[in-house]
Amino acid sequence: MNVLVVLVLGVFLLVALITWATLHFGSQWFTQTQQSQASHVTSALETMFIFTNANRVLMISVILFILLPVTAWVLTGNWILVGVCVVAAFFVPRKILRFLAQRRLRKIEEQLPDTIAMLAGALRAGASLAVALDSIATDGQPPISQEIELMLRELRLGVDFGVALQNFHRRVPTQDVAMVTAGMALSREIGANLAETLDSIAKTIRAKLQMEGKIRSLTAQGKLQGYVMAGLPFLMILVLRFIEPEAMEPMFTTWYGWATVAVISIMIIIGHRWIMKITNIDI
Repeated sequence: MNVLVVLVLGVFLLVALITWATLHFGSQWFTQTQQSQASHVTSALETMFIFTNANRVLMISVILFILLPVTAWVLTGNWILVGVCVVAAFFVPRKILRFLAQRRLRKIEEQLPDTIAMLAGALRAGASLAVALDSIATDGQPPISQEIELMLRELRLGVDFGVALQNFHRRVPTQDVAMVTAGMALSREIGANLAETLDSIAKTIRAKLQMEGKIRSLTAQGKLQGYVMAGLPFLMILVLRFIEPEAMEPMFTTWYGWATVAVISIMIIIGHRWIMKITNIDI
């Protein structure tokens, strides 16, 4: 009897120790991960001129991490879907942030040729480079006017012009901006006509944007087919779930049903990724 009591007590202490260690180290890991993500998100938002508090971002991340799994459990009571929501709570904010950043970069690329043409026109009219940049920062449209304004602030603080151009390219890491910054830095070093250099760069960027627009229009149908083909199996599962609930019941209540859904999902994701790579043509 004493041996049994000691054994039960030992098992209880072991379980309590494992539980405490899991909660202690798990909470530390969760806090550090959320703080790191909040800091990364805050920095990325600041580069897009969206200023917010890191604590607010952390609070939103924690609420999202808790709310999604709880909602999935209340609505479905399925642990697999809860796990999917936990994973989504980690990756969906990053995807949204990447989408916003890509959209901002694409907007800057679209504004770049007209901005360069305005800069070249101001230089031909006799304005200095600082005055021309200031007119673009004042009269231009965001987001490119925000980047020009930030570069002007760096110049006013005594930052070298080449360093300011490098910082501009670091904030907007695109091939078009690299071409503009390299052309401006080279013209400044060798004393070439900056207005003519900018006009040539603007024509090159316009031709590149026109070609990219044609490619996007030609590949739009393929991308749409990729989304349709990826969503069609899930739509059919949903329709059959309402039409034949008894026949579809094992897919959502048995382990082999969930394994089938997992295999279908993985194969659809792989196929969709292949279609996106085929239709994503970089020039």
